[in-house]
Amino acid sequence: MIEYVDVPDAPVRPLEADVAGRRVAAHATPYGGEVGDPSFRFDPLQRRLVARRGSGRVAVGPADPESWARAFSRCPAGPVLVGPGCPAEEIRGAGLSAAEGAARAGRGVYLLDPDPAGIPARRGSSLTAILCWTPAVDDVAERLAPLLAAGVPAGALLPIIPGWTDDARFIEQWWAQLAGAGGLFAAAVAATGGGDDRRLLVEARARLDPTSADAFFEKAHHSDWASAVREGLRLFRAEAARRGLPAMPPRPVGAGEPPGNSAAAGWLEERAVTVEEDEHRAALFHGAARWIDEAGRDLVPVVREGNFGKVFPFGALTAEAEAAFRAERLP
Repeated sequence: MIEYVDVPDAPVRPLEADVAGRRVAAHATPYGGEVGDPSFRFDPLQRRLVARRGSGRVAVGPADPESWARAFSRCPAGPVLVGPGCPAEEIRGAGLSAAEGAARAGRGVYLLDPDPAGIPARRGSSLTAILCWTPAVDDVAERLAPLLAAGVPAGALLPIIPGWTDDARFIEQWWAQLAGAGGLFAAAVAATGGGDDRRLLVEARARLDPTSADAFFEKAHHSDWASAVREGLRLFRAEAARRGLPAMPPRPVGAGEPPGNSAAAGWLEERAVTVEEDEHRAALFHGAARWIDEAGRDLVPVVREGNFGKVFPFGALTAEAEAAFRAERLP
């Protein structure tokens, strides 16, 4: 039995994190609690598999967009993450209210596993929907269809798990399903390999496919996890290039963001992924994207006038950041 419990305040948490390589400045959870189907889901913020109970309480945020807008206004600037969704959305309306509140606060919104009833009527370029992999469910086409029909840019995220999702054949078949369903992008992230995380992965694999449990146990606990993940990411991105589809979600642009700033920050996020093995340089690109998000003014005129280098605090990246703005064909 699932009990839905109303909470008076909009549960919005400021944070500095990324989802599929894209920066998010806050996370809204319209429905809190790991309860219900599926039994396992992949959490893109923690980058780990999460077990869900069959019954329990789910905390439900307010069905009032203004409550969510106020909560988002207290968070750092930049796009936000809303979700995951819930089958009770059509009745409770918390997910829709959170997305609408984020839009009212001028934010670009990443919708995480949204229920179709939680898609705002006004969309434009302010929304991107991301569907996360669930090990027991092979329904990407079914989940994508209502999002694409509503005109929301939608795609999926796959965790790279050694011995499970890192195999070339698995990746090719996963991509074929996504592309066949009309997905507009796909992203891969490295699943964390801590001891507890691996134990849960083994439990999930044994429950879903007992015949492969022993082989997966050996791979999960006795292989070079980091090396296998790197190779899986390489195979995934090579398949993306072969199919001509983006390997990152499009960055949504909120009404309160200067479009040129958002585009430049998004380009820097993409650069961070290309140099991710150099953690220091990747962190610089992410820091530069955050600075642009939080600049508080339209930087396009500053770049056009040749003064960007005087205000940009990441001197080593000045040329690349200016190139990111100029790539947008400044007026």
